[in-house]
Amino acid sequence: MATWRKFGAAAIAAFAFSTFCHFRHSGLVGNGDPPVRALRRGPEPADDDDGGGGRVQPPRCVTPPERRFDCGRDRALGRLECERRSCCYSPLNGSSKAPWCFYPRAYPGYQMGVLTPTRRGRAATLSRASSSYLPRDVATLHLEETRHSASCLRLTLKDAWSERYEVELPGGVPQGKSSSSSSRDALYTVEYQADPFGFIVRRASNGRPVMNSTVAPLLFAEQYLQLSTTLASWLVSGLGEHYTSLLLDLNWTSLTLWNRDMAPHAGANLYGSHPFYVVQEEDGLAHGVFLLNSNAMEVFLQPLPALTWVSTGGVLDLFVFMGPDAQSVVRQYLQIIGQPAMPPYWSLGFHLCRWGYKSTNATREVARRMHDADFPMDVQWNDLDYASQGRVFTVDPLRFGDLKETVEHFHRSGVKYVLILDPGISARSPPGTYRPFDDGLKRDVFIKNATGHLLLGEVWPGLTAFPDFTNPETARWWQDCIVDFYSKVPVDGLWIDMNEPTSFVSGSTEGCPDTELENPPYTPRVLGGRLSSWTLCMSARQKRSAHYDLHNTYGLTQAFATHRALVRARGRRPFVLSRSSFPSIGRFSGVWTGDVRSDWEQLAFSIPSVLRLGLFGVPLAGADVCGFGGDAGEELCVRWTQLGAFYPFMRNHNDRPNAPQEPFVFGAEARAAMRDALRLRYSLLPFLYTLFHHAHARGDTVARPLFLEFPADPRCRRVDRQFLWGSCLLVSPVLEEGASEVSAYLPPGTWYDLRSGRPTYSRGDDALLPAPLDVINIHVREGHIIPMQEPALTTTASRKKAFLLTAALSAEGSARGDLFWDDGDGVDTFQTGNYSYLLFTAKQSQVTGDPLRLNGALDGLVLGGVRVLGVPSPPRRVFADGEEVEDFAYDADTKVSRGPPTGDLPEADAAFVASRRFCESAGWPCPCQTGSESSGNSDATLPLAGDAAGGPFSPKRQLGGQCLIS
Repeated sequence: MATWRKFGAAAIAAFAFSTFCHFRHSGLVGNGDPPVRALRRGPEPADDDDGGGGRVQPPRCVTPPERRFDCGRDRALGRLECERRSCCYSPLNGSSKAPWCFYPRAYPGYQMGVLTPTRRGRAATLSRASSSYLPRDVATLHLEETRHSASCLRLTLKDAWSERYEVELPGGVPQGKSSSSSSRDALYTVEYQADPFGFIVRRASNGRPVMNSTVAPLLFAEQYLQLSTTLASWLVSGLGEHYTSLLLDLNWTSLTLWNRDMAPHAGANLYGSHPFYVVQEEDGLAHGVFLLNSNAMEVFLQPLPALTWVSTGGVLDLFVFMGPDAQSVVRQYLQIIGQPAMPPYWSLGFHLCRWGYKSTNATREVARRMHDADFPMDVQWNDLDYASQGRVFTVDPLRFGDLKETVEHFHRSGVKYVLILDPGISARSPPGTYRPFDDGLKRDVFIKNATGHLLLGEVWPGLTAFPDFTNPETARWWQDCIVDFYSKVPVDGLWIDMNEPTSFVSGSTEGCPDTELENPPYTPRVLGGRLSSWTLCMSARQKRSAHYDLHNTYGLTQAFATHRALVRARGRRPFVLSRSSFPSIGRFSGVWTGDVRSDWEQLAFSIPSVLRLGLFGVPLAGADVCGFGGDAGEELCVRWTQLGAFYPFMRNHNDRPNAPQEPFVFGAEARAAMRDALRLRYSLLPFLYTLFHHAHARGDTVARPLFLEFPADPRCRRVDRQFLWGSCLLVSPVLEEGASEVSAYLPPGTWYDLRSGRPTYSRGDDALLPAPLDVINIHVREGHIIPMQEPALTTTASRKKAFLLTAALSAEGSARGDLFWDDGDGVDTFQTGNYSYLLFTAKQSQVTGDPLRLNGALDGLVLGGVRVLGVPSPPRRVFADGEEVEDFAYDADTKVSRGPPTGDLPEADAAFVASRRFCESAGWPCPCQTGSESSGNSDATLPLAGDAAGGPFSPKRQLGGQCLIS
């Protein structure tokens, strides 16, 4: 019975287009004022077709298995119960996962009234003539259609008479604003079926349905909301956070969205909930759908293809994004939830952490050993070891009594410091001895139980109270706590963990009441079987609503409060890392993938996990390098460090009982390979930082699935063992033990090996690439210029080094790139115009740098070298700003033109740069400079992102200039 229920509960999405073709008493209302037109009928099935169930089925029940939509999602049903619901019952053989109890065609549902124009779009009332089988049906619904923009449609269904909980994203995201664009501009059309109610959203250009909810009934009860739709293809990504490949399995599967402290593994609901998906259509177009709902939900997928949302509360608030390409879909989604924060430059360096650095002495020692072994490292972390009795906002006086001095020591050496800050506040200290709890009680900031008393759970410090971050007073109290703690320990960022929230005592120390919130009529397939498992009671009271509604947003609201508190405490750009997540988290925090195991499978699955977070608007994402749980072998740790060097966020983190896995503990060969990977990352940080600027300013992805960049290439649709940085840097890591080569797909075009510059001319081929232990294969796409910088042991030092350009020429001999540069941790530098932005262009045998906006951030920095890949023949002469330069080299084998390597770089990095003498002799002044160094100004500036640009720049201080190769 349990197995049958699993199949039945995974099936409600399949009887799609046959239903669309067989409605008998219905009509569609289109985008304009009706006429109401009848649905096209399909052929009637034969009366003797029993659907595989062993007896003759009535015509309304003759449905192929893949088109069946489950009528028993709330519980397993036998024949009698199924038929009492007026549903069809037809058993199938054991190999089919399709449901046995399913909806017939034209199943009774809501009826739509007159569709009337509104200021924002159109609206209608939906009503039921009779109740459904669900308890506490909502009889009357309000439908609102909002033309959010030409590419974004919003459809909202809510109770017409009673107010229900609706998600309110923090920080003023304008998801409620609508566009004034006309229907003629829209990329979509909308049609409505009046009885039973359903809607179809089509792509205006070709009429393709991207959503069709007429295939199964809309259900809307107090604690059960159900909406089904067909899908335009089987190529679906999103709906995280889960341990899956990038493309979801549509073969009768389901995904539960309910935040839970659980180490990643298949079939589990994990730390974050993101009810957003992207569909790649077969012709390279794409669309996306976002359900703004934070209640526990399960999403059922079936091979029609189709999908069914089932939520336990709230409203149905749907956004449909029409692209037309996948990258545009992501940008449109971010216009609704908010574009990601710009991270501090230093946060893109290497981070080192372990649960088990038991003192400041131990913490300083690992940082010292990293430095002595010449490993770049920017941030030293501490887990909860620092806290007295596990209580946040305290410091253990014996083991960490000199923590402030230790942090100040790190700062003097250019290293930043981050520590963990769990939300749970110890409730077991004597009154007057632990200010965060005492002050929190006075200010009434903690979550209450159903009777209005303090709800207590248990986390690391023991008995624990939980702040209610939906209460504005809680945000102020949290800010006060952080500002006070910062005065004692000048942290540079905060790591918020256990914020699903987690409690080791499910519900509370006193249990939970027997109510409908604790025991809803339907519970998604969650670990532990109850919504309160490993967290708080659902009936717990918060300012905005019950925890039943707010649970999935807890980490988001904590991240928002922490982000604002750090700005107040430090006055600099904040760094926050959160485990729990919900849409909009990227505006305030990065996210890591939790307690991954140290094994090869989890190494490979970390790629789709990080790429999905990028789709969700969280570009600052990564997995714990070398794994958190279990011992990491040397080869695994090398390969993970190489891959981790291309996570947008890179941190090595380890659990207490495991063998050490800091880079310096391994053998000489492994250390050299890890050092090389880290130095490669640090040399690319100007490029990575520029990618983050584009993510922050316009919603681009940083770590990018290939299908986003090559939507028309069918080979890219399923790739999730490779990925891109931006549009032009292809990462092909080794993910299997013992491998010395890797099979990589190279989309059509020329790809240059970043190290050697050797070109590969691909027509869309698989390439078998050598990958000895010290190599991760990185290729530069033709037509692009990568800004780089000489690496150093910290970004404090590397930001002062010379810049380097790698220009990968296209077949036409051209390339383009850019650089965003500011002070690295100022607040809102882009919004205030306090930054520099340069465009680099290679064409007609020239490489030029054009400053579109300049401030003082680039003062004193010079271009240290240019490497041009794909120069077809040896250059006769090279000029820099009109002066001939003799200090250059050309490799006829790889067709790379460059200067000789500088002795300041390791051998592995030597091919990246021309010599520093090259830049110093050329000077690389701005070509439009007309005055002296002190007085030169230029009006040859262009606007960037709508801002006026301009400002002083001068010879030998800026990256503008011209290099001529003849």
